[in-house]
Amino acid sequence: MIFREGVLRRWHIVEDEDWILFYKDVLLSSTLLLFQSDRMGAFDELPEECIAAILSRTTPVDAVRLSLVSKTLRSAADSDAVWNHFIPSYPDFIETIVSKSPTFANIRTKKAVYLALCDRYIIISDYEDDNARKSFQLDKKSGKDCYTFSARFLDFTDSMLGFSCSRNIWTLTPDSRFTEVAARADVGWTDFLINICGRINTIDLSPNTQYAAYLVFKVIDVIGCSRPHVEFSVGVGNDHDDVTNPCYHTSKIVCLYRNYQGGANNTVVGLQSSIVRSDGWFEIEMGEFFNLGLENEVKMNVFMEMKDGNQNTRLLFEGIEVRPK
Repeated sequence: MIFREGVLRRWHIVEDEDWILFYKDVLLSSTLLLFQSDRMGAFDELPEECIAAILSRTTPVDAVRLSLVSKTLRSAADSDAVWNHFIPSYPDFIETIVSKSPTFANIRTKKAVYLALCDRYIIISDYEDDNARKSFQLDKKSGKDCYTFSARFLDFTDSMLGFSCSRNIWTLTPDSRFTEVAARADVGWTDFLINICGRINTIDLSPNTQYAAYLVFKVIDVIGCSRPHVEFSVGVGNDHDDVTNPCYHTSKIVCLYRNYQGGANNTVVGLQSSIVRSDGWFEIEMGEFFNLGLENEVKMNVFMEMKDGNQNTRLLFEGIEVRPK
């Protein structure tokens, strides 16, 4: 017998974190044997709230897998008590954004809310600028927070012939999740540098999680650019922190365009290039960072230098996505 005498009937196990974690390990290690031994009967003797407390210390994937083992586990695994633990720790925020989304109007259980937040994103507007939007979603396997910041949320700075200017053209595109994207046309008679900067506070992300930032974009008619690579940097820390420390800061040079043929002066061989997403946009990893759960700021920068410009080159920037690595 895997349980100590009398423990199965002690309701205070729900408040005993050590016991909950002990039973979680037992349950996960015994899953493959549950159909072939009396261990399932032992778990059947536990009150449902105890089983729910144990399952809530696992992962969403484990909870779904264990729900297939027996009716007892299925009942507990489908309960709100379990899925409340998998939804982010700021339920007021979740309740607010869910209540404002018509697609969530008929959802009644926390498990259904979780699965819906994994399958679809919710658009959140900035309080000061309704056009500055971001999308929120959950990672299906881990339940970690994912954000995509629209181009309106980002700071664009251009440098052309020694002057700083802003040449964004805000345009609509039917395949974007946002109402507007930033369109940039290469100016054929000069070189220019684009600097794109995004920021997010780590308290808005899931703690103790490895994250990566991705630039989401499209390239149209790539002709005549002899240097189509960019430099990314991702740093964690406030202004007074040492963001140059490798623990806090990463940077790299990548090739923005897929299948780029650089000609005789090709300088992009061997560089990381973009991939096609399921939504039809391109993405390329900017860098990664570990969120310790402390309040800090993540700074994400794109430095793009265009040489020997051509008016047939056009870039669309949807935004920057931050999701678990």
